[in-house]
Amino acid sequence: MKKPLLAALGALMITGTGLAAPAVAATETSTGTKAPAAVQAVTFAGTVSLSNCSGSVVRLPDSEDNDLALVMSNGHCLESGFPGPGEVVVDQPSSRTFGLLNSAGTRVATLRASKIAYATMTDTDVSLYQLTTTYGQIRSSYGISPLTLNDTHPVAGRAITVVSGYWKRTYACSIDGFAHRLKEGSWTWKDSVRYTSACRTIGGTSGSPVIDNATGNVVAVNNTGNEDGGRCTDNNPCEVDQSGNVTVRAGINYGQQTYQIPACFGLDSKLDLDASGCTLPKP
Repeated sequence: MKKPLLAALGALMITGTGLAAPAVAATETSTGTKAPAAVQAVTFAGTVSLSNCSGSVVRLPDSEDNDLALVMSNGHCLESGFPGPGEVVVDQPSSRTFGLLNSAGTRVATLRASKIAYATMTDTDVSLYQLTTTYGQIRSSYGISPLTLNDTHPVAGRAITVVSGYWKRTYACSIDGFAHRLKEGSWTWKDSVRYTSACRTIGGTSGSPVIDNATGNVVAVNNTGNEDGGRCTDNNPCEVDQSGNVTVRAGINYGQQTYQIPACFGLDSKLDLDASGCTLPKP
């Protein structure tokens, strides 16, 4: 898991803090050649910094301005520590604060949670905090709109940007493919997004939104990477295919898909794990 470490700080000092330019997504023309697709400007607007991780203010495709806003990060970024395998946290009171960033990465406000609406490290690695403020209040007070969660499966080959509010740094690469199962220590995640090698995310980038450059929508939440070439151990996840074959990809990083989330929230952006089409693990 990508938690902030002294080693991560050292890595940042070595590699620098400059922003990586988002790659241009490509689409196939009628002649079979690749042509640039329209690219949304990827900035820090709507991302947040946590005490130990990154995150973002996110909306569902049908969220309204008067809905209480949601902040998304990783399950392993909870203030209470890692949820155990099979553990699902729902409607847990929380007063956690988040630093809201503008497009330049400047902190412009402190947002506060009222509760953890949902969190788990089973099948996925996600936390969703409900705030005390609405999307409309955030927009009118700070001129910042939330990021939208895409509700369809991400596509291999698409250009993406991982945006870290903790480090105020971006990482640009593409979706290399998907891991049927990603196993790390006691946890197993399903259908994880594998990045190409250019996204060398570090500790503190946990919870960063993974943005599809062509749409500007969030398709995953950044959560881990194989740091030392280890096999299925903490900080060294391995891929397991449908036949049980294990592949270790040293230095490669991963995120967890988020397209499943919108189906689990109903009117007023309220969690409904019994809703039709909701596949998130239940308590």
